[in-house]
Amino acid sequence: MGSYKNESLRRKLKMDRDYIGFATLPEQVHRKSVKRGFDFTLMVVGESGLGKSTMVNSLFLTDLYKERKIPSAEERVDKTLLIERKTMEIEEKGVKLRLTVVDTPGFGDAINCEESWRGIERYIDEQFQQYFKDENGLNRKNIVDNRVHCCLYFIPPFGHGLRQLDIEFMKRLHQKVNILPCLAKADTLTLPEIRKLKERIMTEIAEHKIQIYQFPDCDSDEDEEFKQQDRELKTSLPFAIIGSNQIVEINGKKVRGRVYPWGVVEVENPTHSDFIKLKTFLVSTHMQDLKDVTRDIHYENYRATYITKISQQVARERTKLRRDSGASLENVSDTDRLLLQKDEEIRRMQDMLNQMQQKLRSASDKTIDPAELLAEFKRDSVIDL
Repeated sequence: MGSYKNESLRRKLKMDRDYIGFATLPEQVHRKSVKRGFDFTLMVVGESGLGKSTMVNSLFLTDLYKERKIPSAEERVDKTLLIERKTMEIEEKGVKLRLTVVDTPGFGDAINCEESWRGIERYIDEQFQQYFKDENGLNRKNIVDNRVHCCLYFIPPFGHGLRQLDIEFMKRLHQKVNILPCLAKADTLTLPEIRKLKERIMTEIAEHKIQIYQFPDCDSDEDEEFKQQDRELKTSLPFAIIGSNQIVEINGKKVRGRVYPWGVVEVENPTHSDFIKLKTFLVSTHMQDLKDVTRDIHYENYRATYITKISQQVARERTKLRRDSGASLENVSDTDRLLLQKDEEIRRMQDMLNQMQQKLRSASDKTIDPAELLAEFKRDSVIDL
């Protein structure tokens, strides 16, 4: 009996000696991430009356717009676009999420809607610029990420496809934010009408070369259930959605829905709408990928453009100084010679940035790994970014 115990102890010690311990790294990362919490910024864009606020309340089981006043028809004539940002802390099973919802009341309400998309584009650029400044500042450990990670664009159910406003907005912003088209108020259409309108919208998106969010391919080692779920999400675009804050009772069961004279439409019934698919996409399966694409593609594209602009401005100022001083190339001082060398370095850097922008556009089609592009750019760069 004693020899058996000794043998068991020797086997256990042998296993401990062979065990290095790095297999616990995922658990360490998980604990650290949960302790720190997560950030996510969702933007909703669409005309008034398409159910944007109701949809947000239905998604996150809250009421963010209790004090909002609905403008009258006279007020909408001269109404300009507003940017409303609301932040709330959500905790579920010990995981904390700092959710920021950016709403855009007034979009598309004016006669001239050009300023609608300009205001949204300006807001997205401002968040990129603020993050860039924080990233290059002294307090880098406590950066608050307010970059827009996903934009739900609401398309009205009436009409025969995309309007000029829809096309213009998505073409202007598809390289700055992850756009996810949604067909609003789907309960106003029959199922055949929804299928036909979805096909028309996706065809027009392809014809106008609009780059909406591209779902990543599933890994080969994923289980079949996850692959099937991914296929269903991809084929459901644009999501036909219904929102409601009303709780109704059906056969003794309380659900969110809308009551009509002919029956009840259940928000979370997959045969009635794609609400569950949208919620699964945003919360359960693709939230982290939306953040990764924002960081690796949209933000890096902005960063490269911003640095190029600064470099060009510096080069112009130095050229102006040399021209104003009247110095000739035959009699160049050591300081001017250093400036000329730096100008040459800046020109080389601009060429590299232009190449990186072209590759980043290709990376948006999932053909190139953005992380590898960034590493390659930093290796070849003559200036430490």
